[in-house]
Amino acid sequence: MKVTLLGTGDAPGTPKIGCTCSQCTIAQRTGRTRLRTSLLVESRGRHLLIDTSPDLRLQMLKSGSPRIDAVIWTHGHYDHFMGFGEFYRVQPMPKVFSISETLTYCGEIFGFLKFQRQAVAPYQPFPLFGMNVTLVKVSHPPTPACGVVLEYEGAKVGFTSDTNADLPPLTREHLTACDILILDALVPAQFHIAKHMNVPDATGLAKDMSARSYRLVHMSHHVPWDIPGGGTDGESFEYP
Repeated sequence: MKVTLLGTGDAPGTPKIGCTCSQCTIAQRTGRTRLRTSLLVESRGRHLLIDTSPDLRLQMLKSGSPRIDAVIWTHGHYDHFMGFGEFYRVQPMPKVFSISETLTYCGEIFGFLKFQRQAVAPYQPFPLFGMNVTLVKVSHPPTPACGVVLEYEGAKVGFTSDTNADLPPLTREHLTACDILILDALVPAQFHIAKHMNVPDATGLAKDMSARSYRLVHMSHHVPWDIPGGGTDGESFEYP
């Protein structure tokens, strides 16, 4: 199983349009980016996307244009699903897995496309491409949202998606002892946003969950480029 961070940014991405802060200035000068957050998972020759960001076309080109066999939507916010339309006239539309509320909302927006939809209940694992996949509830009020846990041949990868640190006990149980825990970390310590984690929230959660390793994603342009544990666009991890 190989997991690639296709993007590690928040809704505006970095560099943010029109911004001259230090992070955006560095990005403009060097070409560094934080594209909108999504994950590419390769397993047994098949490809799963976790979230379809608005940067999907560029992300697919940068990763070698793999054929996508399935998609998981974590929740119905623009930066997590609107790139799905990029599959139009490129490849057969992949099947989408998500909780019923997300499938209903996003499916209406993409009503002009024909694709298979599979509603999945939180905490009910299902097999996919040799992996055991479980959606877990997170706290991103007022939107229903889920994280994802992937298990493959003894390895475990967790992704919180957008959430604050107030995770349900059963979710915390599922996210414990991951080989890598990929965490929403929107802003640095001086900011507090009710429906997201800041960097100390996320790093504290990684410690509490006994993660063997972690990466911060969904980072805004306020987060410095050299933050410890910060994910990088294109970074990959292979398990086992």
